[in-house]
Amino acid sequence: MSEFVMPRRQLIARAGGLAATLPLLSACDAINDAPAVRKILSMGEEMNRASHRALIDRDALAREFTRADLSLIFRANGTRLPAGAAYAAHAAGGFADWRVAVTGLVARPLSLSLADIRSMPQRTQITRHDCVEGWSAIGQWTGVQLSRILTAAGVKDSARYIVFRCADRIGDALYYESCDMVDARHPQTIMAWALNDAVVPIANGAPLRLRIERQLGYKHAKYVTGIEAVASLDGIGAGKGGYWEDRIDYEWYAGI
Repeated sequence: MSEFVMPRRQLIARAGGLAATLPLLSACDAINDAPAVRKILSMGEEMNRASHRALIDRDALAREFTRADLSLIFRANGTRLPAGAAYAAHAAGGFADWRVAVTGLVARPLSLSLADIRSMPQRTQITRHDCVEGWSAIGQWTGVQLSRILTAAGVKDSARYIVFRCADRIGDALYYESCDMVDARHPQTIMAWALNDAVVPIANGAPLRLRIERQLGYKHAKYVTGIEAVASLDGIGAGKGGYWEDRIDYEWYAGI
């Protein structure tokens, strides 16, 4: 999801009114930029992912709720309306011509319309969205399991990651995210087109957004235009697996 996420040093500075610590935090940032420190931090992230994989069943479900638990408002964060004439034209036409390309390490590249996606078996789940900014909301999502799309495309054994391309541009780059094949094939990982029994609002990612329920909200890509199976994340963006991961060192694996 192309949500705005505050740089970590700002989060720390604002918590408890610690503005006076900014010089120290800047020094910490300089330390964090050191290659050796970056390597240690990345090792910690990998240990976090490994521990999740070792301690939690790969198919273990994130908690699901009831309709009585639905949030009165499912907050929209980050991009609320992608810029540009192309997206505006799609929105004006009810996204009838929207296509999602399924490419990369697949035997059968696909170009799926929303009608194609809605014709597949659907899953509805009521889950909690946890944002890195500290808020959460519970919503009911309906869509097709990503695993069904990957099976239809014949994803190859050499694929290790799935990259999600998006229509919203932030600054000089289009938004993107990624996950590994474990999360891609998880039963709660869906490409959602409906929220609370209505089509997903534009502010929440219309016409199609990723729901990857066992990870934090910035991993839930909005306005999805492409699903790409790859062997490596090297050479995609800055090689860290996501827009915010590339820019402000958010963890690639944001498991919860």
